[in-house]
Amino acid sequence: MGVVIGETSEIKDNVALYQGVTLGGTSLQKKKRHPTLGNNVVVGAGAKLIGAITIGDNVKVGASSVVISSVPHNATVVGVPGRVVEIRNPDTDTVEKLPDPVWEKLESLEKRIVDLEKRLGAVQSVDEAAITAAPSLSETT
Repeated sequence: MGVVIGETSEIKDNVALYQGVTLGGTSLQKKKRHPTLGNNVVVGAGAKLIGAITIGDNVKVGASSVVISSVPHNATVVGVPGRVVEIRNPDTDTVEKLPDPVWEKLESLEKRIVDLEKRLGAVQSVDEAAITAAPSLSETT
């Protein structure tokens, strides 16, 4: 399997395209329809970059990823469709954005617990008010 580079693709300096990479277009019109790759980009084997998108400088695209939207500088993209999983600060060589699905789920569950505790407290206060307002059995007999 070879590398496919579309007619209107633009590739800047120090770009590595591994086997089976496609820089594909989305139409046959005579206009810009293929990706533009910035400097120092690495595109993993079998990745597909489709459309008139821009891949920023220092980007890494994971193998077999399908990228259909532009990618910012210093990012790592993986998956189908491709999504940014990391953005690095080149000055400090630290990660600025690194999604953590487990942490996001824990935050979501924590918010839900707080909401449920509020609702339970409201139900308990209504029950206590009903018990206080109800006549006792000894008063009715």
